[in-house]
Amino acid sequence: MAECQEVGSSERKPAADRYPRKILEYMEGFLISKVVFSSCELGVFDVLLGAERPLSAEEISQAVGASLDGIERLLAACTGLQLLNTHQDDRQVLYSNTEQASIYLTRSSPLSLYQSIQYSSRTIYLCWHYLTDAVRSGRNQYEKAFGVNSKDLFQALYRSDEEMVKFMQLMNSIWNICGKDVVTAFDLSPFKVICDLGGCSGALAKQCTSAYPACTVTIFDLPNVVQTSREHFFTEADQRIGFHEGDFFKDPLPEADLYILARILHDWTDQRCIELLSRIYAACKPGSAVLLVEALLHGDGSGPLTVQLYSLNMLVQTEGRERTAAQYAALLTAAGFSSVQHRLTGKIYDIVLGHKEA
Repeated sequence: MAECQEVGSSERKPAADRYPRKILEYMEGFLISKVVFSSCELGVFDVLLGAERPLSAEEISQAVGASLDGIERLLAACTGLQLLNTHQDDRQVLYSNTEQASIYLTRSSPLSLYQSIQYSSRTIYLCWHYLTDAVRSGRNQYEKAFGVNSKDLFQALYRSDEEMVKFMQLMNSIWNICGKDVVTAFDLSPFKVICDLGGCSGALAKQCTSAYPACTVTIFDLPNVVQTSREHFFTEADQRIGFHEGDFFKDPLPEADLYILARILHDWTDQRCIELLSRIYAACKPGSAVLLVEALLHGDGSGPLTVQLYSLNMLVQTEGRERTAAQYAALLTAAGFSSVQHRLTGKIYDIVLGHKEA
């Protein structure tokens, strides 16, 4: 009997491998995000890039105006995250950027994610504080996060000039990294006149004119967005890119051979998506097409994890959701488009192409 009790007791003991490693990683994942956010905000990676030599913690703390103790801890975390290299010199630890940090985390790099990180830190992170409320209510959380009415989605997104510029800088940083893959996944050279609906900062339009020298692109966006784009993101060198002010749900659309909707439909409900696509279909000449640029879920919705998380982000920030290629094809078909195809780029964003029959 005693032996039986002993066996039963051993069965109740946690097995050696029952350490909740993954759960703990998930619980503490936000700590990693905040280390990256704060390091960028303080300018740690910029200081190291500008120095052109490894620096001590004391030198970095003085350069960014932070406490030595705080900076030592932050640098240790960045080293653990493999964002910084360490060097030993006369019993002193020196720090330098890794290649990835120099390319993606410094403000001056052409491929910088700095503005995207700032937007994640100051806007998305605050919205996600109310994720539970968003799941319960099925509504975005701009009102709770920022005290602005979220009924007009883009009034909430562009709630100030500063916020608009931040959002446009976010789009710039994303298309600088992913834009070429998006516009070359299909051969778009037959489409000479392109209209980028909701083209924002124009970063994707620039990728189009770079990849297809014979094309011209019109950026169609709200008047205040167009004005900001002209002021902050364009020079006289961008001569094959023009602007058209308007609301794509209300105003006439410019004529084009190809309409691009990049990260637009995921903001909206199915009903609103069909409404917009139907307006584009009506504006299309026979033989024209529409190109959707979105993060695609697997056909069964089982992944990728990044897109599943993006879909939750659409819940806390917008009226929309991420979708599968088949779901986007169904929206296009409902609006009249046919011969729908999709391509995966292997990066964040994929594309779906639908045609209006000639």
